[in-house]
Amino acid sequence: MEHTYNLNIIRMMISSIFISILFPFMTFIILLVVPLSNGEDAKYAACSSLYSCGKIQNIGYPFWGGDSRPDFCGITDFKLNCLAGAELPTMNVYNNGYLGLSVLGVNTSSHTMDISRVKLLESCYLQDISKITLLSSLKLDSRYSAISLFYGCADCVSGYNSKSFTCTNSNDHTTGSAYYFEDQSDISKMGKSCSCMNNVTIPVDKSRLDELRNTNASLWSILTNWPVEMEYMVNFTACSKCEESGGRCGSSDAVPFSEQFVCYCQDGPHQLECSHSGGRRRSIILGSGLAALVLGTVMLIAVFIFSYRRRGTDNFPFQWSRKIARDQNVAAFLKSYGSLAPKGYTYSEIRKMTNSFKDKLGEGGYGIVYKGRLNDGRFVAVKKLKILEGDGKEVISEVLSISRTNHVNIVTLLGFCFEGDKRALVFEFLPNGSLDKYIYGKEIEQSLELETMFNIAVGIARGLDYLHRGCNTQILHFDIKPHNILLDEEFRPKISDFGLARLCPPMNSIISMSVARGTIGYIAPEVFCRYYGSVSHKSDVYSYGMMLLDLVCGRNTIAYDAQQNSEMCFPEWIYNRLEAVEEVAVNRILNDDKKEIERKMILVSLWCIQTYPANRPPMNRVVEMLEGSSKSLQLPPKPNLSSPTRSMFDSLPMITMST
Repeated sequence: MEHTYNLNIIRMMISSIFISILFPFMTFIILLVVPLSNGEDAKYAACSSLYSCGKIQNIGYPFWGGDSRPDFCGITDFKLNCLAGAELPTMNVYNNGYLGLSVLGVNTSSHTMDISRVKLLESCYLQDISKITLLSSLKLDSRYSAISLFYGCADCVSGYNSKSFTCTNSNDHTTGSAYYFEDQSDISKMGKSCSCMNNVTIPVDKSRLDELRNTNASLWSILTNWPVEMEYMVNFTACSKCEESGGRCGSSDAVPFSEQFVCYCQDGPHQLECSHSGGRRRSIILGSGLAALVLGTVMLIAVFIFSYRRRGTDNFPFQWSRKIARDQNVAAFLKSYGSLAPKGYTYSEIRKMTNSFKDKLGEGGYGIVYKGRLNDGRFVAVKKLKILEGDGKEVISEVLSISRTNHVNIVTLLGFCFEGDKRALVFEFLPNGSLDKYIYGKEIEQSLELETMFNIAVGIARGLDYLHRGCNTQILHFDIKPHNILLDEEFRPKISDFGLARLCPPMNSIISMSVARGTIGYIAPEVFCRYYGSVSHKSDVYSYGMMLLDLVCGRNTIAYDAQQNSEMCFPEWIYNRLEAVEEVAVNRILNDDKKEIERKMILVSLWCIQTYPANRPPMNRVVEMLEGSSKSLQLPPKPNLSSPTRSMFDSLPMITMST
């Protein structure tokens, strides 16, 4: 009996050791063989597809767009958009503003393209022209000159190249004279007394320019003489070498918006051209890999049968191997924090403390929150995360972020669970729930006094200032909104939900992103469009400003905007009332002290939602503004307050970020 027992022990040990070695080996072989058996690199295959839209057919590098050509197959500025049923693609230029261009034709031999402004014949449409500066990647054909046009001018001295200017749009007030300059140095001679409503830089055909000098030709007809032929300037020498070697031209996606040239080949990316020895080497690897795969499969089946008979399915070693792979991130995290790491709970302990997830408190994008109770009697909030693919980065991000904090306005993390696909976070329980129900809920909308809302606003600002400046590692939240602000029994606010948070050194607050993150309406403009600036701690300031408007005005500013037929959004309505020195209180009768508080909160919120990050105050300045007098606060510049629509999110170039 003892001999049989020892023999079984030895067999089990051999089986476990063998499978612990065989399984990683088989995984390596599969990862090696499967990509090679597909015949070509995925990016090579993607960039082999050409772009087509309506009359424009089969164009490649540097153009990209749509479902057929990803961004790494071209250059950022050459993205083409194709609407359903459109005859021509459009090209959006973001440089000192926005301009939509229609691409009428592309000559791949001469590297030229014919472009025209979108909605060319609709009214004057000069406002959009004034925002464009010709990109370094686009060069005017020699048949054109760029002139500077000043129109709607008054009190100018005579002697300039002046022309009358008539606009067909009655809403565009372009009265007065118009002046054009072929030489940029002549602009300084206009004098300080000369005032003009607008100025533009626009390409003009040289033959039409002679006509403008020598005849009474209409200035408007000259300005609308589109399309214009332009040469696109890219590295065609490198691209030619790449294609001659059998590769496909593209750009690196390792560094976002780097524009570094890459040659995508069947055996993977190369710097300039494909390697001729790659095919033979790939065949050798493929043959050896397939042989090893067949042999390993036979051995794996044999071990599986042996283990099943001797040990049953419950303790099959695969489960142990998978668990080790999944828990590597958590193990590394616990090791880095040592005794200071949050307490780890098993899933059975989580189930026990929540009474099998009986009392549901709420639900968010990443999971459901339940009420629980620890063995010492304390109530807790347990967020049971949804089962997501991957290695648990969203859990590690939240645990890592909150574990670095210790502030009265930051929610306290008590522990976490990371057991296979079962993941949960344990927080302190805050009895008054989230802030959104006190803003949007009809039944209790009068339950919070203005002073209480003001104290909540100050507390949130202090918490954000702590995240930005008070930790050794700066924490950017990226999802500040009323739903993520919890209130304790005394209505003290605590910032929660760090699933989208990013960590960065305090002296380097600018970060990179690959997808926009956050909640539509609270996302700062630079997060979804790189034209507005870099993503930094000022992105949290914008979200705070939008939330502050919700708080002081007792409504969801985003939902309010969506219900309006006009383009006047709720923040803009408030701005106009302040500008006209009118009352902004809605549904409340306020005394002078309360009016002072409300005006201060609204002024601070308008500073925080400035379109460009550089114009927004940091959070420590926001705290000072809230705690000071509103008399010292000036009305901020009027920002572009229109909230982005979902269609804009689909069409605008995304700045780079990843979790």
